[in-house]
Amino acid sequence: MNDRTDSDGSAKNDDLVALLERIRATDGDGKDVTVREILKAAGTRTFGPVVVVAGLVVLAPLIGDIPGVPTLMGLLVLLTVGQMLFRKSELWLPRWLSERKVPRDKLHTGLRWMHKPARFLDRFTRPRLTLLMDGGGNLMLALTCLLVALALPLMEFVPFSANGGGLALMTFGLAMIARDGVVAILALLLTGGTFAFIASQLL
Repeated sequence: MNDRTDSDGSAKNDDLVALLERIRATDGDGKDVTVREILKAAGTRTFGPVVVVAGLVVLAPLIGDIPGVPTLMGLLVLLTVGQMLFRKSELWLPRWLSERKVPRDKLHTGLRWMHKPARFLDRFTRPRLTLLMDGGGNLMLALTCLLVALALPLMEFVPFSANGGGLALMTFGLAMIARDGVVAILALLLTGGTFAFIASQLL
């Protein structure tokens, strides 16, 4: 696994497999895990891990299929993007969102399902085309994440589209963590494909 540098200059292991393991290790009441506990385990000093978590929750089997979960994750991304655009140094979430619960058994099942794809993605991502990850490029990625987040409530009514939205969000987050412009381009293509799929189902 690769050691990457956090925003405060300290080394931090931000590989996707390590992120999954930190989430699996979250403490709780034994039955459920709150959004706050998941985000605390993931680390919220940068935008990328929050978007990865939102995408993972929507994409993972059993969890993302729970009615209302894609909308909840859309709100999480929406609030996070807004604070990032206003240069907030710390992420703030309203209590009604941070204390929402996810069944622990379903969370662990989804995380186990993601483990093999995560290992593949960790081998694939690395700093590339970093020009796309700075300035205007980073703003474009944030606004595209905002667009996906706004569309997630609609995706609950179009079968399989929420999976595409979750995959796009997870890929955007990975691109931000790894500063990988190639992965960012892939995330943009996934977003375009998801919206094209929704349009084909609605028209």
